[in-house]
Order: sequence, then C-alpha cells, then structure tokens
Amino acid sequence: MAMRIDMHVHSNVSDGTDSPTRLVFAAQEAGLDVIGLCDHDTFDGITEAREAGRRIGLQVLPGVEMSTRYKDRPVHLLGYGCDPWNRPLLAELTKLRASRVNRLQAFLDKLAELGLPLTEEDVAESRGLSPSLGRPHIADAMVAKGYVANRDEAFAKYLGDGKPGYVERYATPIEEAIRLIRGAKGLAVIAHPWGPGAKDVLTGDALAELAKAGLEGIEVDHTDHDSRSREMLTQLGARTGLIRTGSSDYHGTGKLNNPLGINVTRPTAYQEIVNRIAARGGVGPA
Repeated sequence: MAMRIDMHVHSNVSDGTDSPTRLVFAAQEAGLDVIGLCDHDTFDGITEAREAGRRIGLQVLPGVEMSTRYKDRPVHLLGYGCDPWNRPLLAELTKLRASRVNRLQAFLDKLAELGLPLTEEDVAESRGLSPSLGRPHIADAMVAKGYVANRDEAFAKYLGDGKPGYVERYATPIEEAIRLIRGAKGLAVIAHPWGPGAKDVLTGDALAELAKAGLEGIEVDHTDHDSRSREMLTQLGARTGLIRTGSSDYHGTGKLNNPLGINVTRPTAYQEIVNRIAARGGVGPA
C-alpha cells in the first residue's frame, strides 16, 4: 500500500486545536504515514510532534507556514526542512509574530465599534500557550462570547480580508521569505495558491518568476481548489518545474471541512522534497 502523506497540518502551537502529540495520534488514526507540521510563523511544536511520531511510527516532516506578500496580496509560504535555529529566519519569524500581537488592540477596537466587545484577556484565554497569535484565536473568543457559532462565521462576517473587523499587518515580501527558507537549508512551497485573494496575481508567469527566485513547489490538492483549478495548477507546476503537493491544511475543530488526509501528496513528490532537503543539509523527517 502506498504511503499516505499529508504535507500541511497545524497544531495548537499556532491556530490548530490539537496538541502536537494529539495531532500525531489523530494522523495515525486517519491512516496517515507522514505529516508535515506547518504551524504559523513558529517551529515550537516540532520537537513534541517528532517525539510522539517516533513512539508510534509516524514520520513528521518539520515545516513552517510564513505570512508573505506578493504584489500587495497575502500569500502563505510553506518552508520544509529548515534549520530551526537559523538566525535570519528566526528573526523574521519573531517579527511576524510581533506584528500579530501589535494589531490585537486595533481588532478589539473595531469589534467594539461593531457591538462585539472583547478584552485582551478573552483572547489570551482562547490563545492558550500558542506563541503565534492569530485571527483564529480572536474568532475563538467570539465563539466563547456567543457572538458567532464558529470560526468560519467569524471570518465570513468580521475577520476575513476586507471584512468590517479586519486589520492589516506586516507580511514578509515573498521573494525575501523564499531566500530565508533557502538560506536555512529548507524548501519553499506556496500554500493553496489559488485560494481566496491571490489567484489573480499568482499567474503562470508569476509562478515562473518565483521559481527563478527559488520557489520549488505549489500546493495543488487543497480544499480551496476546485477540480478545474487543480488541473490547471498541475499543468502550471509541470511547466515551471515546481513540485506539486497535496494536504488537508488541518486545524482540528478550527476548520470544519479540512479533515486529516482529505488531500495527500504523491509519494514520489514527497521523496523528491526529502531528497532535496537532504542534499542541502536541512532537517528531514523523523
């Protein structure tokens, strides 16, 4: 039986709801052999996840999901196999996390104006021990207050890009993020490139340009992509020499339609990623 590989999942170290250990056990229960743990702007869950994986025989490929910007549009970039102690990359991740915290009060002010008051303590309770504060934590606080039924409603009505409660924040220029990931001996893959907000700028020409800048893959099989988008992205990836991956983008109960293993990565694509990381001295799966 072929390996089942889910290359993009989240724990409660960022905006997922499962601990890294529970995530690994859930992945095994879902019939997976490998996961790529890609928490937002932090590596803090990797060690725990890999220790749990070693105990039960499930491989964990270390990753991170960086908040980047391309032509003034938000683009999420996955970095696989990076040295988690690389100073330039760590400095940028720290800057990204700080930008999340710094905009919290602006979110609270906007929500108060909309008749949905929250305090920093409310958000801190929903955030738990995560070092990477995000909109999902604000959404969870809104759910706890009874303002919305779930995260999806919070984003659809208030927190999503362009919605009345949205606040802009810093994001790394994507070319710089690719450079930092490569400098940390990792491999860069664009997450859900044709999800909301970026499809009209991440054209075939743009992907070719980013490939020249060091991009090595695109996430094709994702719940944000319909069958036509997947077909077109597969063709664009082949044309530009990009590895095509698939994932659930699992967030536990934080995303209702993204169960573990709903999309997977072909073993041959995964092996190519692992081989490239090994060749440059990065951190492989364990």
